[in-house]
Amino acid sequence: MVSGRATQRAFFGVSALLFAASAAVTIAWRASMPAMGEMPMPGGWTMSMAWTRMCGQTWPGVAASFLGMWVVMMVAMMLPSLVPMLGRYRQAVGTTGGTRLGRLTALVGVGYFFVWTAFGMAAFVLGVALAALEMQLPALARAVPIAAGVVVLIAGTLQFTAWKAHHLACCREAPERGCTLPADTGTAWRHGLRLGLHCSYACAGLTAILLVIGVMDLRAMAVVTAAIAVERLAPAGERAARAIGAVVVGAGLILIARAAGLG
Repeated sequence: MVSGRATQRAFFGVSALLFAASAAVTIAWRASMPAMGEMPMPGGWTMSMAWTRMCGQTWPGVAASFLGMWVVMMVAMMLPSLVPMLGRYRQAVGTTGGTRLGRLTALVGVGYFFVWTAFGMAAFVLGVALAALEMQLPALARAVPIAAGVVVLIAGTLQFTAWKAHHLACCREAPERGCTLPADTGTAWRHGLRLGLHCSYACAGLTAILLVIGVMDLRAMAVVTAAIAVERLAPAGERAARAIGAVVVGAGLILIARAAGLG
């Protein structure tokens, strides 16, 4: 029993240190962003240089820099709501050596963030393609503020769907309470992948908001992180998701009205 409590304390201690380190690196990375500058675009908005190649950079270097930033940011944003799910996994595995349990838990986390890394790669390719089009087509660039409002509106609407409710439920109850899982690496890796897929789908709308508002906007990151944590950890998660959706829909309408010159 004493060993079990020590293992639990170690688990929460490592999780807290990992969160603190990732948050600190994210903040430091954001502080260095002004030196990179932003590009003024038609329509009165500015484009982040994260989607463009600076002088002397190669595209593999730009992609690696973005993915490094993305992974650190996702660890900072997702870890607060992931830790309880990892705790349920540890309970489902049952009694096993503390060191082995720690390795299996870490493998679940690696599988989880592997999925988020894949989504980051897709976001980078899409962002670079859209940035290139916006620089070539001024009419498209002028439509971006309204398009951003529409994305936020759609993201808010997504919060009310059965699709969202299904994946959110899978996040909140994976693994189901009372079930047992084999204590082997293959099961741990697959569990992390499944958990990552369900949670990334459940967060798709909120993540899209972050991408259109500013992938390194600390205020947007804090708000999205809090929203994700509330809907995953609150007793009535689906109700919380709908309340968040109502707020997001309102924000989307406001952004569209402002972009159209109505507000």
